[in-house]
Amino acid sequence: MAPGVTAERSGRELEEISDNIDTVNVLKSAVAKKNPTAESGSKNFDQASEFDQEKDKTQFRKYHDACESVKAFYREQHTKQTVAYNLKARHQFHSTVRARMTVWEAIEKLNTLIDESDPDTSLSQIDHLLQTAEAIRRDGKPRWMQLTGLIHDLGKLLYFYGAEGQWDVVGDTFPVGCAFEETNIYPETFSNNPDYNDPIYSTKYGIYSPNCGIGKLMISWGHDEYIYQIAKEQSTIPAEGLAMLRYHSFYPWHSQSGYKHFMNENDEKILKAVQAFNPYDLYSKSDDPPPDMEVLKPYYLDLIDEFFPNKVVNW
Repeated sequence: MAPGVTAERSGRELEEISDNIDTVNVLKSAVAKKNPTAESGSKNFDQASEFDQEKDKTQFRKYHDACESVKAFYREQHTKQTVAYNLKARHQFHSTVRARMTVWEAIEKLNTLIDESDPDTSLSQIDHLLQTAEAIRRDGKPRWMQLTGLIHDLGKLLYFYGAEGQWDVVGDTFPVGCAFEETNIYPETFSNNPDYNDPIYSTKYGIYSPNCGIGKLMISWGHDEYIYQIAKEQSTIPAEGLAMLRYHSFYPWHSQSGYKHFMNENDEKILKAVQAFNPYDLYSKSDDPPPDMEVLKPYYLDLIDEFFPNKVVNW
C-alpha cells in the first residue's frame, strides 16, 4: 500500500450509481459525428472514432430500472453542490496531499472498486481504463490521448480520500455560481439547492460575464475536476487532453449544447476535443476478454513516464 493511503472504503455502491449514470448518458448522448478521413500515421485527436461504428448503442445498459436511483442521486447532488461547497473542496484539494503514489499504483488502487451488479460488464476498473485507452490506440489517436483514456476515471480515488458521498465524486457536472440550466439532467431537482434563489447565483451569468470562457467557470466538484487538477499540475498532457479530463462529464455543455453564452473564441477547439473523447468513454466497455495485462503494462508504463515527469504523484 502506498504511503498515506487510508483504509479501504467499499466502492460497490459508488460504481453501481456511476454505471447507472453512464447508462443514461449513453442513451441521451447527442454528440455529433463527422465522417473519418484517410490519414497516414497517427490520426488527429478529433478524427471521428472508428471502433464503435458497428456497435448497436441501444443495447448498452438497459437503464429503466435504474432511473429512480439515478434521480435520487441527482436530487442529492443538485442540492449539495453549492458555491460554498465548491470553494471548500478546492481549498481542501490545494491544501491536502491525500496520498503519494505512482499513476499505475493509483490505477491498482482504483481497481478495488468493482461493481458485481453491472449488467454490461463484469470486468474491473482497470479493465475499463485499458479498454478505453486501447480503443483510442487502435484508432491511431495520439499517445497523449491514449494516456488520457487510461487515467480519465482516476479522480474516483476521491471516494477513498475524504469524499462526503457519491454526489461529490461522480455524475454529470455543471457550473455553480450561475443559473442552473434546463440542459442539466433532472433540472427540477435543483430547487432545494441553497443557491437556487440567490439574487446573484440564480441569474443567467451569475458571478461570471458573457463569453468569459468555459475555463473561467467553477464546475461542480467531482472526479473530473480532481484528475484535471492533478494532471494540470503534474503532467505534460496538452490542453486538449486536460479538457477531456475536466469536462468529460459536463454533458449539459458537450452533449446538450448548454451554457454556450459563456464560450469564447478558444472554446470551440476545447469542445471538439471533449466530443472526440466521449465515444471512447461511453462505448468502450465490453465483456470481451481483455488483453494480457503483462503484455500491455510495459507500454502504458512507458506512456505514463512520457507525460508524468515525476514518477511519484501527489494525489
